[in-house]
Amino acid sequence: MASSIICKPFLRATKPNSSLSPDLQRLHFPSLRISIKPITHKKLQIQAAGSTFGNYFRVTTFGESNGGGVGCIVDGCPPRIPLSEADLQGDLDRRRPGQSRVTTPRKETDTCRIYSGVSEGVTTGTPIHVLVPNTDHREQDYKEMSIAYRPSHADATYDMKYGVRAVQGGGRSSARETIGRVASGAIAKKILKQFSGTEVLAYVSQVQQVLLPDGSVDHDTVTLDQIESNIVRCPNPEYAEKMIAAIDAVRIRGDSVGGVVTCIVRNAPRGLGSPVFDKLEAELAKAVMSVPASKGFELGSGFSGAFLTGSEHNDEFYTDEHGRIRTRTNRSGGIQGGISNGEIINMRVAFKPTPAISRKQHTVTREKKEIELLVHGRHDPCVAPRAVPVVEAMVALVLVDQLMAQYAQCNLFPINAELQEPLSLGFPNFEPAMI
Repeated sequence: MASSIICKPFLRATKPNSSLSPDLQRLHFPSLRISIKPITHKKLQIQAAGSTFGNYFRVTTFGESNGGGVGCIVDGCPPRIPLSEADLQGDLDRRRPGQSRVTTPRKETDTCRIYSGVSEGVTTGTPIHVLVPNTDHREQDYKEMSIAYRPSHADATYDMKYGVRAVQGGGRSSARETIGRVASGAIAKKILKQFSGTEVLAYVSQVQQVLLPDGSVDHDTVTLDQIESNIVRCPNPEYAEKMIAAIDAVRIRGDSVGGVVTCIVRNAPRGLGSPVFDKLEAELAKAVMSVPASKGFELGSGFSGAFLTGSEHNDEFYTDEHGRIRTRTNRSGGIQGGISNGEIINMRVAFKPTPAISRKQHTVTREKKEIELLVHGRHDPCVAPRAVPVVEAMVALVLVDQLMAQYAQCNLFPINAELQEPLSLGFPNFEPAMI
């Protein structure tokens, strides 16, 4: 709404001169009128840049490797879901350091505590605050990093972006940040399991040159116990021993190796994901590629599909004994057109060798002087075994977020029963806790 200000006669203006033309007379006013639009201040909104994930089930992680602690805040969690620290601790224990000789020797219990969002054993629908304290940090191990950059680490790029960085432990670039992901992912996995019977499982399928043969793991029947039966988290005992030997060989030399984590989703509801920019595989790719040290992503046939013809690659449809539309093969990886089709979703995530190694490497200082650097501290000789629960967590966070979006858009009103299925088909008897 505009406001007006009437001023006194401007520069001793008089009545218009009758000798002037009518056009000039219209421009000759005895007073000055100024119209001013009221100033409206735009509301400046700043999100936690790069630290928040999700649209409906929103997770913000916080903390640094050598700070007081790490954790997460989960906003948008449905109310009345039974939840306790024990529901989170199992996956945190799978992620924690010092659990075997193929992981970092840093000793942390990673014991979590829920500070809000849960009352009398159930979620309240308000933000859930989870904290895990840091207890075994050694600032003296990072003296060299205050002046020089570790090759292939985030030290240099953090300085390039911010002009300052947390030297001890790598700050936010440390894999210790993933504690918040795993804790929130455990909540997401519980929601998926209880609502639709959805399971998210991951395992190590490759370490350096040791690669599980295709078909050696049955994705219909593989269990968490089989995956957790050895320290490398490979459900095939024969290849697990080969992978452990490969890690041991480089570990004793102060070096590291990379690996691949395969993740599957069983009983995923149909219809998750949206066309064009928010395709389910695009959301999954973003999620798992945000995990530290990840370098590649494949879904279904992945890059190998480029070697096939259309007739070789297409997944033909059929109707099963329950009258459900299925596919005879699953080269699509459980997603077609960016939307889940009810088949097993399967993906692979490649991880690079740990960049922090106990060998001298050429680098530069902050003052641009070339030097040799020997990194001290405690690091994983292969990140893949501990990345398994992190990949599961990120996949679960995507799925629960997409589940909530699908419910809000397509399930508010009665579904088309001839073409659609209830989202909770896999677990129809779930009932939230009543308080």
